[in-house]
Amino acid sequence: MSDDPTRPGGTQDGHDGLADGYRRNDADRNDSVNGDQRNELNKDPWTEGSELPPGKGAQQSSGALGDDAETLRERQRLAQLEMMDHWIGGVLTEQRRNRRWKLFFRLMFLAVVLVALFAALYSLFWGSPSATAPTQRHLGIVEVNGVIASDSPANAERIILGLNRAWEAESAAAVVLHINSPGGSPVQSQRIYAEIMRLRGQGDKPIIAVIEDVGASGAYYIAAAADEIVASPVSLVGSIGVIYAGFGFEEALERIGVERRVLTAGENKAFLDPFQPLDDEDEQFWQGVLSQTHRQFIDDVRAGRGERLSDSSEIFSGLIWSGEQSIELGLVDQLGSLEQLARDQVGGTHWVDYTPSLDPFERFTRRFTQVVAEVMGVNAPNTPLRF
Repeated sequence: MSDDPTRPGGTQDGHDGLADGYRRNDADRNDSVNGDQRNELNKDPWTEGSELPPGKGAQQSSGALGDDAETLRERQRLAQLEMMDHWIGGVLTEQRRNRRWKLFFRLMFLAVVLVALFAALYSLFWGSPSATAPTQRHLGIVEVNGVIASDSPANAERIILGLNRAWEAESAAAVVLHINSPGGSPVQSQRIYAEIMRLRGQGDKPIIAVIEDVGASGAYYIAAAADEIVASPVSLVGSIGVIYAGFGFEEALERIGVERRVLTAGENKAFLDPFQPLDDEDEQFWQGVLSQTHRQFIDDVRAGRGERLSDSSEIFSGLIWSGEQSIELGLVDQLGSLEQLARDQVGGTHWVDYTPSLDPFERFTRRFTQVVAEVMGVNAPNTPLRF
């Protein structure tokens, strides 16, 4: 009876049985699908197997076909962790690099300070040649090497200090100016000239100038104050004159379309401006300054050399001669060398350099500032005039 499909009870029982069958089938399919997903998850390369090299996780973060949401989220989380690890590693590397550079610059600064301190102590306690001068008779050498200028090694203060050291040394038979210079500043040359003439007037010991390759212009100005001048036959001597050199850029500014604006208080304040034309009045004025300076040069050379100079008008024309020619003109007293002079004066090649030494830090800073000035184009001389 219960199996009769026409009965209400039978019909209900039949539907229930059919529904239960459907539910069991669906459960079996779900269990099967979940089992497959669990098996696939267990085979996931992110959780099983060997570790992937850096960068692989980011390439697989998008997942494969058939991955469920949980698997994709796990992969994205691992990819983010890997990216974070790389970022932290980069930050740490940069911090280590910065620390190394800071340590490097601190060590460099410490080294510079130590070198400067050592140089100062050396010049204070061991740099004075008068403290270590030998007791035997010798020549007291003062070097005049390079361009004569206030910011160069051949400056008046340094050379005058060397002159006084050599003059005060009891065992120094003579003071020798060892010259190898093309000249330079009129002011620096005049200061050295005046000091030599002052010492020469005391008459305690001879002051001799020995010219090596070049003793021209301001360098000869200094040599003229000495009691005697010695030069090699092929030394270059003379060039008694004054020079000013510049450029005119006014037409260049017009061509490139640049306007120069100069404001002055005083109508002639900018008369040597290279970007403005030099008119006849300015040229005459500046020529008068050069002529007056030249006259001072001539008078001092005559005062130093006296009657030994010849009457040739070319001596003060700015020409330069060899040592052999200079003998005939009275610019040089004898031909020879430093070694020959030492043998004549003290019986052997014995001399001591009394020129104040330049400490290494000063030489470095001086050369560094000169290079920077040349690169920046601001390497202007202290004075526009040159001997």
